[in-house]
Amino acid sequence: MAALTELEAAYLDACNDPGFQLELQTQLASFVGRPTSLHFVPRFSRMVAPGIKVYLKREDLAHTGAHKINNALGQGLLAKRMGKKRIIAETGAGQHGVATATVCAMLGLECIVYMGELDIQRQSLNVFRMKLLGAEVRSVESGSRTLKDAINEA
Repeated sequence: MAALTELEAAYLDACNDPGFQLELQTQLASFVGRPTSLHFVPRFSRMVAPGIKVYLKREDLAHTGAHKINNALGQGLLAKRMGKKRIIAETGAGQHGVATATVCAMLGLECIVYMGELDIQRQSLNVFRMKLLGAEVRSVESGSRTLKDAINEA
């Protein structure tokens, strides 16, 4: 497929471009809030075993509240580099859709998110957030009307 060949070439080029890498790292720090912190959890550590120290990586502190923003940012920057005007994504619970819509809003890209009809009903707050960010949310009403079918539609 020509589109996959084009994507692979652009990805490999971006991986070897210090300017692209600098832009990605800068946006991860300033826009996403990376690196997210580690938090020592003493009570849980004591429950696990004596002398064990357990730390939690707080990805919930990243912009949009989940790790999904990291991948969405890289994809958005790559799409912009390729001269693309639109990102198409799929989501189940909505976090990937919110992250993609957030990046598209920042980069000035059109965003279309496919989501199963049942997931739209269950995750109305995330649907609201995506729309607020300018995304078009397309309901998938075929099959099980969930993520599996949204992936096929996208």
